[in-house]
Amino acid sequence: MLTEERKAQSDVLSAGGVDPHRFDWTEAWYPVYYVEDLDKTKLAKFTLLGQDLVIWWDEQATCWRAFADQCPHRLAPLSEGRLASDGLLECPYHGWAFKGDGRCDRIPQQRPDQAAHESKRACVRAFPTAERQGLLFAYAGLPENADRVKIPLIEPMAESSEGWICLNTFRDLPYDALTLLENVLDASHVPFTHHRSVGNRANAAPVELEVLAADKHGFQGFWAEGPRKGTLGQQHTTFIAPALMWHDLTSKQFGRTLTVVYATPMRKGECRVFARFPFQFASKLPGLFIQLTPRWYSHIGNNNVLEDDQIFLHYQERYLAAKGGSSNFAQAFYLPTRADTFVSGLRRWVNEFEADPFPGQVLPPAQPTDVLLDRYHSHTMHCASCRNALTTIQRIRLALLIVSLMTGILLPAVVSPVVAMIATLSAIAVWYGLGRLERQFYEGRRVPLRNL
Repeated sequence: MLTEERKAQSDVLSAGGVDPHRFDWTEAWYPVYYVEDLDKTKLAKFTLLGQDLVIWWDEQATCWRAFADQCPHRLAPLSEGRLASDGLLECPYHGWAFKGDGRCDRIPQQRPDQAAHESKRACVRAFPTAERQGLLFAYAGLPENADRVKIPLIEPMAESSEGWICLNTFRDLPYDALTLLENVLDASHVPFTHHRSVGNRANAAPVELEVLAADKHGFQGFWAEGPRKGTLGQQHTTFIAPALMWHDLTSKQFGRTLTVVYATPMRKGECRVFARFPFQFASKLPGLFIQLTPRWYSHIGNNNVLEDDQIFLHYQERYLAAKGGSSNFAQAFYLPTRADTFVSGLRRWVNEFEADPFPGQVLPPAQPTDVLLDRYHSHTMHCASCRNALTTIQRIRLALLIVSLMTGILLPAVVSPVVAMIATLSAIAVWYGLGRLERQFYEGRRVPLRNL
């Protein structure tokens, strides 16, 4: 008879399925939203591995639910429905209502002596969900496996939750999760791509990376010198398959800094990045400054950084696909230095374990620059902080417009024309400045800072 400890170990499944030669992307947990961006009174949408989901708060079970976004009756999207007065999810088309486990509770059109709602065909597919470290996770594979598969967490924060200050952002990106992971694992691009945002060309130097251990479930990497020509100390890198990585850096100047990226695959050619920057500062002042900075303001800066490589990554993955894709990366890419060690490590993992999240699918056509730089649909509309800030700015601008008109008309009768003109021009100036800020919630800059 197994001991409790051995029994618990035998019940654990690794992400990716049981086949030792293949990684199944459906058998894994993925973050889909920051919990603070969800509204318990409203429905939210997300697409995970090509499956449209509706996310809703189950007040009866007091937890978040994720359902396939199709009513079993006539396939209407449930995300266009509502939460009924009894807390159940109600279809917008004919009012079928569903419990938190996906079972149909009622069909308004059936007679009292009928029980069509009890049929399995009346059920909606429910995806397992879990809240961890401020994120809502969903499990894409077989529901019976969910409790046995470990949720991918930021391990340094899980080991010790004290003293961490965390900056968080997210965005829907116009390229694959693998392209995103390849990019963030590549530390050598930062001085050039992000020059004048978070990098500096003057810091470019040889980058001698090393993979310490690798298997189906990811790899551990090491950079002995570390960034900024060794002035910040050694950097450790962890890739947890299929969609989580972080760089871990401890320096005397800043304390401990993590650069964490979750790459949640949405559909072919699109993923949602959850970027997290946990800090353990050597002094309290930087942490206080971060805590006082509005979340929406940080997101504007984060979007600027993401857009540094937004356009060329969108095209890069199409060029790679045209040259044979990941299976031909060694011929398509010319990788003569150890700076590309982690890039090679990721691509070898994909090839060795057949770890393509969308096997056989073709990338959609390339998008125009206006679409690639769109911020509203890729971030603002999904972010509670940015949505509220945008609404506030628009209201203030409207009030300033009214004030400028009123001061221009009424003030000259009360004060000198010079004072009236100064008041009017001041209101217009603030209105104009807020207008420039407002545009940053809708669109990114055309020319990256590195090219100015």
